[in-house]
Amino acid sequence: MAAGILRGAFRLTALGAWRVPAEGPVILAVNHTHNVDGPVLMALSPRPTHFLVKKEAFVGPAGTFLRGIGQLPVDRESVDRAAVVSALAVLEAGGVLGIFPEGTRTQGDFATIRSGLAYFALRSGAPIVPVAVLGGGDRRGRLVRALPPPRARIDAVFGAPFPVGDGGVRRTRAALDEATGMIQERLASHLKEARRLTGR
Repeated sequence: MAAGILRGAFRLTALGAWRVPAEGPVILAVNHTHNVDGPVLMALSPRPTHFLVKKEAFVGPAGTFLRGIGQLPVDRESVDRAAVVSALAVLEAGGVLGIFPEGTRTQGDFATIRSGLAYFALRSGAPIVPVAVLGGGDRRGRLVRALPPPRARIDAVFGAPFPVGDGGVRRTRAALDEATGMIQERLASHLKEARRLTGR
């Protein structure tokens, strides 16, 4: 139902969704510019995806809905151990975890990413699939500043999965920093290629 509403509100296109492994644990690393980025990925991903979503969104009926579709609340102001356990449980069960490695809405260019993505990849051994969400128009003329205008074209470009660890790597600060640097390079490279493919 939610996917149908999104497809009615925006012009959604998935490119390279076949690159998401058909089974086993996977992490989708997604850039973040709009409030609809998570729902767009849930609509376009070939597999059910569990996103870490700021806990402030889990209020009233919206919270009931988000929990009902398997989304995970996270406290962005501290180390949320309950969220970490829930996210690892998704991967341990062979599911798909969605992460916005920038931590919040930005220009969506992966200019800075947090180490949580590297932690989950190293801890679980799950491959990372980079995803670039592009489009939605500029901020002028939007009814709601954090949302794309109605019928805006939004492309989700899925990249090739890449490994970070096999689950046996020591998760030291140095290992996390090294992995985070490597991941950021891969994400930035994918974003550049996605822009070339879509003309964005």
